[in-house]
Amino acid sequence: MSQIIDRRLNPKHKSAVNRQRFLKRFRAQIRKAVADAIDGRSVTDIDSGEKITIPAKDLSEPFFHHGPGGRREIVHPGNKDFITGDRIPRPKEGAGQGSRASNQGEGLDDFVFELSRDEFLEFFFEDLELPDLVKTRLAQEAAHKSVPAGFSKDGVPPNLHVVRSLREAYARRIALTAVKRRRLRELEAELQARLEQGTSEEDLLELRQEIERLKAKIEAVPFLDTLDLRYRNRIQVPKPTTQAVMFCLMDVSGSMDQYKKSLAKRFFLLLYLFLARNYERTDVVFIRHHTVAKEVDEEEFFYSRETGGTVVSSALELMIEIMRQRYPYQDWNLYAAQASDGDNWPEDSGNCGRLLDEEILPYLQYYAYIEIDNEYPLGLWQEYEKIARRWPNFAMQAIDEPADIYPVFRELFKRRA
Repeated sequence: MSQIIDRRLNPKHKSAVNRQRFLKRFRAQIRKAVADAIDGRSVTDIDSGEKITIPAKDLSEPFFHHGPGGRREIVHPGNKDFITGDRIPRPKEGAGQGSRASNQGEGLDDFVFELSRDEFLEFFFEDLELPDLVKTRLAQEAAHKSVPAGFSKDGVPPNLHVVRSLREAYARRIALTAVKRRRLRELEAELQARLEQGTSEEDLLELRQEIERLKAKIEAVPFLDTLDLRYRNRIQVPKPTTQAVMFCLMDVSGSMDQYKKSLAKRFFLLLYLFLARNYERTDVVFIRHHTVAKEVDEEEFFYSRETGGTVVSSALELMIEIMRQRYPYQDWNLYAAQASDGDNWPEDSGNCGRLLDEEILPYLQYYAYIEIDNEYPLGLWQEYEKIARRWPNFAMQAIDEPADIYPVFRELFKRRA
């Protein structure tokens, strides 16, 4: 049996195979270490690797050895202190183990392992997803899959369809010999009638020769010809893939001071990183609003200094307009995430509820709302509480400080069973 050995060098002389085996074997310990590391870093530092520590006891391998107790009469080779018959004091229970220094035994340091950026993000995002993501249409990207498409006269030997080829050969032999077989049956019937009449062999010689010629012609037709060969045919057809769009709406009004904007930016940075990593075919639409809403690019969304009053419904109206023009609900999975401090004109909060009820939530897969500095819930939060009771695809959470961002994000986008 042939064996193929991959001797290509791994980057930085590391064994990729052994590394993946290690990650798989100690997945539980690494996941816990990643969770502990997340508590100690800021959101802006999420896009990097991490050094994690795994306790030495978790790395121990099982092996056979003598347990405590019992009597053993043995002197180990290389011994300079004892001879046969000497009594050796038994070491205290647990000596020689542990990670602390000791003058009576040896210990092991905890194992420090460095995760790359991609590995760290994989463990962080592994239990998160866009809720209820469904396939609604063939994506516009050129994604195809190979499907059976009948048979072809040309192909490679592995694709040869034996049964179909034999069927074609049988049909060809029937077609080419049908007239000759009919004539042969007539001549054989005539020969039989003449034999019954007592005709001499000399008179039957010519008839017999004609029968032999017909049989030879029938036998000359090949059993299988290259024209009979049929091969399995496959064609490329568009492959159904998920197609989704996420609307990011952020309040940049005057009541949103720099601290609140910073919290909102961190949440959306985390969301954007999550989407970019897990859903390659997900579009992201950024909408900033104060009294007027505007669709912007990523740079302006996070770093523009524009500010003003607060009319939240302007962002919802712009979102509806973009949905109708570029992302019809029949073709796209629609998601939205909104960040605000909840400060809004009282009459406009009711308008926001109406827009969500009638023109947004019936067509969305999921809508997540985070309110920053929620110590005293304002009109928008109260209006959205009514929405949350009516629509199961609407979720809302509050963020008061940077430490709340991770728990809120994971709660909004945790994987549903």
